[in-house]
Amino acid sequence: MNNKATVFIVDDDPAIRDALKHMLRQDDLAVETFDSAEAFLVTCWSMLRSCVIIDIRMPGMDGMQLQAELSKRGVLLPIIFLTGHGDIPLSVRAIKAGAVDFLTKPVAGAALIASVQAALIKSETLHSQAEIIHSAATRVASLTEREKEVMVLATKGLSNKEIARHLGISHRTVEIHKARIMHKTDASTILDLARIVDASGLRV
Repeated sequence: MNNKATVFIVDDDPAIRDALKHMLRQDDLAVETFDSAEAFLVTCWSMLRSCVIIDIRMPGMDGMQLQAELSKRGVLLPIIFLTGHGDIPLSVRAIKAGAVDFLTKPVAGAALIASVQAALIKSETLHSQAEIIHSAATRVASLTEREKEVMVLATKGLSNKEIARHLGISHRTVEIHKARIMHKTDASTILDLARIVDASGLRV
């Protein structure tokens, strides 16, 4: 696999695809092009440093629909929209839905490169956040149901005695559960444990 940052281009106009590919490769970026949203969805993937440039108006599935589908699939791929039919309401919708930028054709090389570099930085951030969430969720999932109950109460600030009274178990049993929880989650403090619970997405 190429170690370069990768930019995917989805545009039904071959001349536009070639022009964008030429500009991006001059900046030492790997480029993959697709002539439709449907073709891109067949093979789309996200890497640590990647983004996609999407034409808003295409036959079949348009750019906004592709953005919605990528979001539905959980694909971590920052989006830059490029269109010859740009308008303010459309750009606002695109940005609100998570797009990094909205550029109109013809786009200057410098503006395109700047937008792509911002998207690649966002790509790294998204993958880093995803790794944190996955790690936290995995650690929390390793706990027993009782341990999860103790963990939730502990992160709410309850003392061992209060947790014991709330769950109808002994103070010593709470201490044993907490020791196991800290070991399994690799948390060093209750505050650290609370961060892990928050990152895991566990509903408290």
